[in-house]
Amino acid sequence: MEADISDMRDELQSRDGLWRRIQLECQKLYTELLKIKEYKDIQEIQIKHQSSHVQLTEQLENKNPELLLFAESQECQEEELNKIRDHVYRKEQSHCSEQERMKTEISDLTEELHQKEITIATIMEKASLLEKQLKMELETKHKLLTKQQLLEFHYQVIKSENTHLKEMV
Repeated sequence: MEADISDMRDELQSRDGLWRRIQLECQKLYTELLKIKEYKDIQEIQIKHQSSHVQLTEQLENKNPELLLFAESQECQEEELNKIRDHVYRKEQSHCSEQERMKTEISDLTEELHQKEITIATIMEKASLLEKQLKMELETKHKLLTKQQLLEFHYQVIKSENTHLKEMV
């Protein structure tokens, strides 16, 4: 019974370790999410800069033909920016799917932990019941032993009386 309780304690400690790892993973995911939000904010600032940049480019094209070359480079930059946007979008999608997978895994692990806790509670109830039964059996055996000792004592007394009577006869 003590071995079972020790096994249960080991299992609880193992679960506690698992729970701590899950919490650490959640914390890492949250940190990643903050980084992605930061990156997204930077991207939005770049988009705002880009729109204002386009307006300035149009004004400058009207004012100076030399700025046409600059507009061409701007187009290249826009293409680069689009590539970066696509890359960021793919990364965000990948991160979102990873987050969903982690949420599902955490949910599964939480459910499994809950089931194991229910099993442990059931085992503890059964152990308590068995302990009560063992105590009752022990008490019964103790009473029987006491009775047997009393009977042996009576037997010895009667035997001694019998021996005494035989000697007298």
